Amino acid sequence: MVVFLSLLLDLLAFTMILPLLPSLLDYYAQHDKGDGWYSMLQSGVNHFREFLGIPDTERYNSVLFGGIIGSLFSFLQFVASPVIGAASDVYGRRPLMMLTMVGITSSYVMWALSHNFQLFVLARIVGGISKGNVSLSTTIVTDVSTRKTRGKGMAMIGISFSLGFIVGPMIGALFARSAAAQGGAFYVQPALFALFLAAADVLFVYMYLDETLPEEKRAQSFGNSFKEAQNLINPVSLFCFSAVKKTTKKDMSMLRLLGFIYFLYLFIFSGLEFTLTFLVHKRFQYTSIQQGRMFVFMGLIMALVQGGFVRRIKPGKEKRMAVMGMVILLPSFLMIANATTTTLFYAGLALFAFASASVVPCMTTLVSVYGSADQKGTIMGIFRSLGALSRAFGPVVSSAVYWAYGASTCYIAGSILLVVPLVLFTMVKPQKMD
Repeated sequence: MVVFLSLLLDLLAFTMILPLLPSLLDYYAQHDKGDGWYSMLQSGVNHFREFLGIPDTERYNSVLFGGIIGSLFSFLQFVASPVIGAASDVYGRRPLMMLTMVGITSSYVMWALSHNFQLFVLARIVGGISKGNVSLSTTIVTDVSTRKTRGKGMAMIGISFSLGFIVGPMIGALFARSAAAQGGAFYVQPALFALFLAAADVLFVYMYLDETLPEEKRAQSFGNSFKEAQNLINPVSLFCFSAVKKTTKKDMSMLRLLGFIYFLYLFIFSGLEFTLTFLVHKRFQYTSIQQGRMFVFMGLIMALVQGGFVRRIKPGKEKRMAVMGMVILLPSFLMIANATTTTLFYAGLALFAFASASVVPCMTTLVSVYGSADQKGTIMGIFRSLGALSRAFGPVVSSAVYWAYGASTCYIAGSILLVVPLVLFTMVKPQKMD
């Protein structure tokens, strides 16, 4: 319950920015003139647009620009998550959890002060590096659960994400509208509220989170060689789970397959998920409030699926559920691609949310059974890192396709490509529960 409440506070603060991102980019475009970072990045976007021969329109520029900002945050998580996970195997979960959350709190201080684009980017950098608390949360659940109860724990983590998506974006949009009506910089109030939530989270964890990895079960060190240290940051080594020792050849093969499937799936899913805000902004002229309602709708479905369905999955049935989620995602992409009415669009969103609620929690449960106690942090950190890498490049690629060929082509292509991880998943042979 401590992990659930901590993640909920963290995600409420984190998701507040989602409906604000298009407006934030517009704000910095107006206030970051001359030689600022915004102008430099805009210059790069312009060169890329000219290279593709795409007309200079607000629609396409905002999608690609936003994809780059989102990818920066995820790439930093990719770099930090394995190191944080491995450090928790050596020093314990609690000290690393506190460290990451202090970093997240600092990022919101910087966001509240970000009167220019440079400070906003620095805030995202600090936040991205510090966002190892999610992988640590899954590791803590692994520490305190048995194999038969672990699925319920992972579902509770998923529920915290769902509730965060229900409330966080709406809070952010409401604060933005209130601040705009008062004539101030619209991002200050939501940033200060996010700071309040993050500070409360730090205090809550300090008071109530106990250490879940006893000293006698901890790893002795990160490793004594440069090669072993490199295994935590080299992308090829991460895909191979090279930092994981003391496991059988069969288990290592399954870990690598699951990691690769996870990367492919999230590469496609996260890319199309990121463009949703821009799609409704351009196709249906949604305001920040309407975008917030869209996230509430998705979050409600995710919470219902995870709380009433995924949490009740019997041990050993996780693969079947994850495959079902991927299959449901195929018509979801096609419906969103061809939606000209909000009714059809929301029907596609409902299927989209079901997949979001089921696939990742089930895959996380499948991965969590591998490895010894002193390597759980490393395994979950690497797994989370592969997902972050997919989220770093998925939005850029999807935004580029969306920019060049439009929303319909982007989502139809995603539906076709999703067949690849779906087929690979049928080859997975989960480790049997004790």
